[in-house]
Amino acid sequence: METLRLVLLFVHILGFAALLGGLLVQLRTEPKVVNSLMRDGAGTAFLAGLLLVGVLEGLDGDGPDHAKIAVKFAIGLVILVLVMANMRKPSIPQGLYYGILALTVANIAVAVFWSPAHA
Repeated sequence: METLRLVLLFVHILGFAALLGGLLVQLRTEPKVVNSLMRDGAGTAFLAGLLLVGVLEGLDGDGPDHAKIAVKFAIGLVILVLVMANMRKPSIPQGLYYGILALTVANIAVAVFWSPAHA
């Protein structure tokens, strides 16, 4: 189970790397678009995250922090919906682009900085 957890965590991180890379690659270009890296990264990160929570629930111990998981799930779902809804458009507004970028960075920040309380 531990190996599966590590593989899913790795895939989850790769998904966010692809999403962030797809956003950053067009930081200084116009027009902004939802590219395949963003689509694939958002989908991979979301699905791997769901599977990872399932594996974490099955492991011995306290399990995942459900509040943190809920926040990450909500942000990830919004990112996924925004990306998928704008896939076929020839361009997206600057505000939407920066909104997706901010949500992506926020989701990564939640993962890194929201750690369980230490006794």
